[in-house]
Amino acid sequence: MTETKYVFITGGVMSGIGKGIVSASTGLLLKSRGYKVGIVKVDPYLNVDAGTMNPYAHGEVYVTEDGGETDLDLGHYERFLGENLSRKHNITTGQVYLSVINKERKGEYLGKTVQIIPHVTDEIKQRLFSVARETGVDVLVVEIGGTVGDIEGLPFLEAARQMYVELGSGNVAFVHVALAPVLSTTGEQKTKPVQHSVYELRRIGIQPNILVVRSPRPLEAEARQKIALFANLSPADVIGDHDVDYVYEVPLLLESQGYASRLISKLGLQDREPDLESWKLFVDRLKGTDKVVHIAMVGKYTKLKDSYLSIVEALRHAGVTVGVKPNLVWVEATDVEEGKIKVEDVLSTVDGAVILPGFGKRGAEGKVKAIRYLRESNIPTLGICFGLQLSVVEFARDVIGLENANSTEIDPSTPHPVVDLLPWERDVNEMGGTLRLGASEIRLVKGTQLYDLYGRDVIYERHRHRYEVNPKYVDRLVEAGLIISAWNPQGLVEGAELPHKEHRFFLGTQAHPEFKSRPLAPSPPYVGLLRASTSR
Repeated sequence: MTETKYVFITGGVMSGIGKGIVSASTGLLLKSRGYKVGIVKVDPYLNVDAGTMNPYAHGEVYVTEDGGETDLDLGHYERFLGENLSRKHNITTGQVYLSVINKERKGEYLGKTVQIIPHVTDEIKQRLFSVARETGVDVLVVEIGGTVGDIEGLPFLEAARQMYVELGSGNVAFVHVALAPVLSTTGEQKTKPVQHSVYELRRIGIQPNILVVRSPRPLEAEARQKIALFANLSPADVIGDHDVDYVYEVPLLLESQGYASRLISKLGLQDREPDLESWKLFVDRLKGTDKVVHIAMVGKYTKLKDSYLSIVEALRHAGVTVGVKPNLVWVEATDVEEGKIKVEDVLSTVDGAVILPGFGKRGAEGKVKAIRYLRESNIPTLGICFGLQLSVVEFARDVIGLENANSTEIDPSTPHPVVDLLPWERDVNEMGGTLRLGASEIRLVKGTQLYDLYGRDVIYERHRHRYEVNPKYVDRLVEAGLIISAWNPQGLVEGAELPHKEHRFFLGTQAHPEFKSRPLAPSPPYVGLLRASTSR
């Protein structure tokens, strides 16, 4: 097959109902049939990327292999597909408008009046065509963020409509995800929100080919019939997607209703027997594990768990491998810092802990207090990025005795800057896209726990930070007993740990290994943490 097929996934009624999981599941089900699949997330906001957005507003910033700061849905895509995507797989309104304006300034439109149609919509289409062409996929799944009717999303929906007209019905399909709520007062499953959502989509000029109906409980036959009637669809094209315990169950739920086969038929492709045995085995183990380990999650954005979504999922993946179910105990570092909670009260009962990443001063001293307690109590601990840096700060203060040692990010006038700004970051004035980003080489030191976890000399993990362990203090840290277990080629610290004979598991990594954790290929540091926590 030479031409790429396109599947547009839209959402209605409200945001956050699971379009990203439906998109990722669509990709997995098509891939399981032997098709090469790519997935693009369209975000209608004006930001160029997600890099400058507060986690409370947007959840975690997911970093791709090539250093793109993207929407967290790309994490779902990579985990379900088991493949690496690029920054080009996240398209924003900001990127589109910036490109159009730059072309206008260069005179590329030859004096024409630049308009939403055709110039903005053409830019959107060309970006999608470019991803399809460069990756050579059979099917490109495109999730359009937000809900139908949002002003911001209209240019993207119009571009999708144009592609349907230009490429033909056999090459473009529309899947619409909408909510059928259940009234708490009567227990009735209501279909009217879905009907209105489909009406709004059709008003724009798009007739959905398949409806995926989200609901707290399984879609009732009567509701399915009613939705199909008002949406001009066969009941077989109305797919139920009720709440499940784990998002990894969704592909199997959709598959059980013939979703992928219906979609493949509408794209004019050959349906094949899916290979989902490994996925089913993973889900069975995920749901069948009874042994629980309690893992403290020490961070500053704990009120929105999606701020640490990839870490949560990495712990789930590792749990299946180790044979345990992580019970996450969220510890707000700011509350520790302000004395609202005592570290011994929340950490004395856990089996292990993750010192979560983040930026800025707020909550940093709370994390340092937690790190000291975990270290002195011999509780298995994994520090990620900022978690590594603050572990070094705590070690410098409480083991070496360097009073007021700190990171210059927190205290620019600290007498002992054991963590400092990267040299090439000193003259950077802009915030967006200027961190150390993406995958880069890490050289592991033989004989360390980190080396044993990965089992090889060189690894590539993804980064997102501006500060590093200060090389000027490395010798003093090592002399005091800290083991540097990983370096980058420029001689900067990538990993540090305490001797195993002194501490069961106390490891920090400058990289974010959770970004490359997959259900069928868990991240080694997270496996190490859970193994140590289980044996405690």
